Amino acid sequence: MAKQILSTPNAPAAIGTYSQGVKVGDTVYLSGQIGLDAQTMILVEGIEAQIHQVFLNLGAVANAAGCGLNHTVKLNVYLTDLANFAKVNEIMAHYFDQPYPARAAVGVKELPRGALVEMDAVLFAGE
Repeated sequence: MAKQILSTPNAPAAIGTYSQGVKVGDTVYLSGQIGLDAQTMILVEGIEAQIHQVFLNLGAVANAAGCGLNHTVKLNVYLTDLANFAKVNEIMAHYFDQPYPARAAVGVKELPRGALVEMDAVLFAGE
């Protein structure tokens, strides 16, 4: 199976030695996204804005793979304050339809660029 590297200007450019995403067969791996605005590469302010921006960024890379967020089978959420997890649940409902993907949530000390939330995902691109 060939490995396809995913790249889109609609999500923040990689700021390290990684790709925005990789597709192998029917599986798509999305790298972690923080709340960076894709055009300005500036972190949006506040937890709600960052959560929305993360979902927009993940969605843009999913679209580059010919998918959408509803193709997500596994979502990992990293929060600097687990008190914000309820907000993630509330906002996530705007971006995903039921049945929801499997998910993990992890409290972390800090994230790149002072972000409050980061997420990565695995998608199934088949039927």
